[in-house]
Amino acid sequence: MRLKSSAVLKNVSGVHSRKAGATSFVRFLAMTLAAAFITATSVGTAQAEPKYAGIVIDAKTGKVLYGEDPDGLRYPASLTKMMTLYLTFEALNSGRISLDSKVPVSANAAKEPPSKLGVRAGGAITVEQAILALVTRSANDMATALGEYLGGSEDRFARMMTAKARALGMTRTTYRNANGLPNTAQMTTARDQARLGIALRQHYPQYYGYFSTRTFNFGKQVIGNHNRLVGTVKGVDGIKTGYTRAAGSNLATSAQIDGRSIVAVVLGGRSSAARDATMRKLVATYLPQASRGGNSNLIAQTRSAPVEEPVAVAAAVPSVAVAATNAGLPNAGPVPQARYEEAPVTAFAGSSSNAAVKAMEAATWQKGKDPVVRAPIAPDRSTITNSTKVDNIVTASVAPSASATAAAPQGGWVIQIGASPDENSARGLLQNAQEKGGAALRSAKPFTVAFSKDGSQIYRARFGGFDGQNAAVNACNALKKKGVSCWASLQ
Repeated sequence: MRLKSSAVLKNVSGVHSRKAGATSFVRFLAMTLAAAFITATSVGTAQAEPKYAGIVIDAKTGKVLYGEDPDGLRYPASLTKMMTLYLTFEALNSGRISLDSKVPVSANAAKEPPSKLGVRAGGAITVEQAILALVTRSANDMATALGEYLGGSEDRFARMMTAKARALGMTRTTYRNANGLPNTAQMTTARDQARLGIALRQHYPQYYGYFSTRTFNFGKQVIGNHNRLVGTVKGVDGIKTGYTRAAGSNLATSAQIDGRSIVAVVLGGRSSAARDATMRKLVATYLPQASRGGNSNLIAQTRSAPVEEPVAVAAAVPSVAVAATNAGLPNAGPVPQARYEEAPVTAFAGSSSNAAVKAMEAATWQKGKDPVVRAPIAPDRSTITNSTKVDNIVTASVAPSASATAAAPQGGWVIQIGASPDENSARGLLQNAQEKGGAALRSAKPFTVAFSKDGSQIYRARFGGFDGQNAAVNACNALKKKGVSCWASLQ
């Protein structure tokens, strides 16, 4: 009996031991998995953290006084608005627009996330108000509105921005929007942003003072500058702050005192406070080391390369099938099939006269040099500049056909859908757009305009009858949502 009991006890003890061992193993496995998860999460977080980059340049000699990964690619965040403002100052300087010119706010601009000024769709602000909104609040909605105003659409304005970056020697910068909101293709470097900061101060001193604005009154709002160094660090006179989660805290700063001058850039700061502290140290350390000599003319004020337009060749039958050929910068996605794909262009409001067009053309083109078009049929570029194109019937090298002349509005804002070497195909493009556009084109008038290029006759497919720029841009945005490429222009 004792032996049996002993055997039973040993058996029960063995069962308990096996259960205890299994429980221990499960606990061990759970702890191991938990530790692995925590480690992976920590690594992922560390990898997601923005990397720091910085540079300080002597603005009189171009000497790099400090650099840490200055050519590493980073997200610019709202430093993007420095280029938006550069192109705005360029347009002001050329006389194409004025500080009092009205900038329409589209639905697309109004829906941008904060920071924003909050103007409703259909409203308008002056160019000067838009500038002040960008340098103080860093308003995303106003940056988009300026981009659409200067470029006809934000997509084309981004191409203009990238073209200007190349003209300024910013070799590693690509823009995809006017405000700096997250886009994985929109990249820059600390060195490129420093070049842009120097160019802003050097090329447009008459407008550069906007960057030192401390407050901006808009309606009942009193808007303070996001740049905390302006007015608190001796010698600092601008330029721009920026932040997104992926970019971290960015800051481009200009400082000059006692005949010395620097431009410094910090990218990927852990926080705004840490970024500002780093910049204060850089200014305090390297401004005294800057030279009092130099020519202060480091960056040539050159013309941008033309923003080449993707060109389509329509089939010579009354169908809407079109083979798109992209001759410009790559779009965000694949080229759509069975429709015309051309980068949108526009004119500035109030710049419809041929004299204004010729003045801008003279300021931005070298005589006798036409843009290179890598496509069998090129659009008429007789009035293209680095920032705008005005499609004006008067400039066509051949008279429009009788049918086109009869249907064409005599002026105002129009929407162009595409172009074709065959008039019937151009009409097919219009019919297709009308079917898809619905209410957006209910009161619009379709027409074609003929022009000649290199001995070939091309027909532009357009809609007219819009009540101003805002109506045309909004109608075009509605068409884009339906998959129809278009742009607004002043005829």
